[in-house]
Amino acid sequence: MQHLTLGESPCHLVKIRSPKQTLALQLTSHISIRQAMDYEALRVRAACGGNGMCGACLIQTLRGSFNAITLTERQKIPADELEQGMRLACQLTVYSDAELYLANPAPQSIWKSLPDGEFSTFDYPGLDLQQHVYGIAVDLGTTCIRLSLWHRGLGRCMGRRYTLNPQLSVGSDVLTRLASERQNSSGVTQGKLARDAIIAGVRDILSRDIGEITAIIKQIGEVLIVGNTAMLTLLCEDHDDALLDPENWQHTIQCQPADPRLWLSEWRMPAAMLTIIQPLAGFIGSDLLAGVIASALTEHSAPALLIDFGTNTEIALWDGHTLWITSVPGGPAFEGMGLKNGMLVEEGAIVKVTWEDASYRLQTIGAAPARGFCACGFVDAIAQLRQQGVIKLSGRFAQEIHEYSLDAHNPKTAITAYDIDLFQRAKGATAAAILEMLHLADLTMDAIQQLWICGNFGQHLDIKNAMYLGLVPPILPHQLYSLANASLIGAEHMLFNTERASAISKIIHCAEVINLTRITTYEERFIENLRLCAMGD
Repeated sequence: MQHLTLGESPCHLVKIRSPKQTLALQLTSHISIRQAMDYEALRVRAACGGNGMCGACLIQTLRGSFNAITLTERQKIPADELEQGMRLACQLTVYSDAELYLANPAPQSIWKSLPDGEFSTFDYPGLDLQQHVYGIAVDLGTTCIRLSLWHRGLGRCMGRRYTLNPQLSVGSDVLTRLASERQNSSGVTQGKLARDAIIAGVRDILSRDIGEITAIIKQIGEVLIVGNTAMLTLLCEDHDDALLDPENWQHTIQCQPADPRLWLSEWRMPAAMLTIIQPLAGFIGSDLLAGVIASALTEHSAPALLIDFGTNTEIALWDGHTLWITSVPGGPAFEGMGLKNGMLVEEGAIVKVTWEDASYRLQTIGAAPARGFCACGFVDAIAQLRQQGVIKLSGRFAQEIHEYSLDAHNPKTAITAYDIDLFQRAKGATAAAILEMLHLADLTMDAIQQLWICGNFGQHLDIKNAMYLGLVPPILPHQLYSLANASLIGAEHMLFNTERASAISKIIHCAEVINLTRITTYEERFIENLRLCAMGD
């Protein structure tokens, strides 16, 4: 876990050319070139865990200062090639701005590695297992699928991956997907799309980080899945209609496949047990439960608030005795999707906007030309436009225009009136839900001692701008925490918890589900919080 502050800028600009593309990275000397590229679309070839044994990640140094050639490299690379600047990417780190050439990149993959930093805080004791020692944790999200492969006997993570949920081709929000599945006549269900993606992610880890696939898949003993309710019902191909009925939004909806053996047969996992952690109620899924576990929210007496921003935003308020939980439609705005120039956190995404020297300064992923806004960059942009008087308290443009570009020379920096309205609705729904929960718990905003921001949205979020716009309640910096992969971390906790049923039951026992559609004051609070100002103003 980490306090919610924007990380320091990496100190070295590294350009990596290949026959078809060029990648720009900002790196410190603490990460190898292979590790850095594992987070990108351009990757080196590999068949080991980065220890140099496969010798496949060859890359040529053209310019810059690097670490000394390692013993492993001398064993794997002929002397004449070393003289030409050939290195192993997994052994190579930079000490200055640099340029490299990758002649033989890995085949394109939709899967990327998850950074280790956030996960390194958590330690898992090995389990006493004699066989089927491997386990898989999966967070099935509306926009992304995240998963990790573990050696449960050693408590060792073999690799983590994420990719876009292939169900995005059906629709960006859960209601569209549920409605579409009712009318699906193609023969390929959304559940099948997700299941195929899960095994593809596992195979990507095995092929690149271990170099062995079939034998390890046969030794997988458990696959544990968490997700929001809609994603789990689509995965299991059951109870899709139940979520469309508001009468069910306060009740548990069981999500289980008709025949788990079919899934395990498709995945070629003969020894695995399939565990789907059940949703808490309605649209409040087991991903929120996993976030509560990862943050240890209910293990302290002081009031704490957890917000898992996303297409379906889930909120948990702990008052010391009761866990108040609810969900609101965050919409695609909190995922960087749905905006005219919205995108995920990837190269070229605007992640930070500041006002300096009478102009907007844009910080992008990879220091690349701006290609659009990810969600946190969009929050910054709205805050700056509000502070500069470009947009009014109501969210309308101060002048008779339909869109505004932060960089007049780059149309990808344009923000439309529709974009602002989309954000206001998501922000208004979230703020109104928080205020209703505080009212029901008989708490004030000042009583909150911890604020957890979960989901990718919190990874680069400028909390001052978020408080200025009323997206989150005002709180002191030391009380803020970011946990971008909270649901996956919670799933990993459960994968190793031999008493998980008891731990889950304890949380459920103190949980109070809030159905906001039945609270008459919620609509009024929603309208009040559409304004672009601090919460409660």
